[in-house]
Amino acid sequence: MRDGAHVTLRFEKPDGGMLAVSVSDLVVGGWSGRDTEALQHHIDELKAIGVAPPSRTPLFYRNAVNILMQDDAVQVVGPDTSGEVEAVLIVSEEGLWVTVGSDHTDRAAEAYSVAASKQMCPKVLAREAWPLDDLLDHWDQIRLRSRVVIDGEEVLYQDGTLGAIHRPETMMQEYADGELAPGTVMLLGTFAAIGGIRPADRFSMEIEDPVRGATISHAYDIHTLPIVS
Repeated sequence: MRDGAHVTLRFEKPDGGMLAVSVSDLVVGGWSGRDTEALQHHIDELKAIGVAPPSRTPLFYRNAVNILMQDDAVQVVGPDTSGEVEAVLIVSEEGLWVTVGSDHTDRAAEAYSVAASKQMCPKVLAREAWPLDDLLDHWDQIRLRSRVVIDGEEVLYQDGTLGAIHRPETMMQEYADGELAPGTVMLLGTFAAIGGIRPADRFSMEIEDPVRGATISHAYDIHTLPIVS
């Protein structure tokens, strides 16, 4: 849907050049695990905090593009938010690109509406991107990791390969019959948190390509604003 709203994101390419993308569609893919047992585990961990199971898998949420950012800090309302590391597909006039991002989500709101909970928090992306074509032949080997700082201690929060998540071709086919328009950003989904979903003071994320020996990383501090009634 094109309604005039857009935000411009800029990414450094592997050759040192810059990619500027005017984003007019933000799609957050969810429940996108290939492994049905692991997917059920993620559904169960969210059910444990009151989140209803999805109507289908994978599922796609439309969010406003103005919650996209590439900053080093975010502000959220209330203590019940947390990040999720994801591979992110960027559709530009120059083709398809991949970066790493965080689907930061309000977990309290998730209990009554997953779609609303995702709209309530920023979606934070890194400042670098790789061409998708450079990754497709070894996509399943690419690794995502996240770490969080809780009470001053950094711990591993998520760790897994993209072999656990539906490939980008599958996600594009499921959402738009295989073709996304330029200006689309799609978050491709995540996997379970190590030790369970919980809030943190800082969230760091990375996507590692072991074949090419390359990594994109980004981190942001989380500042909690009070809930005023």
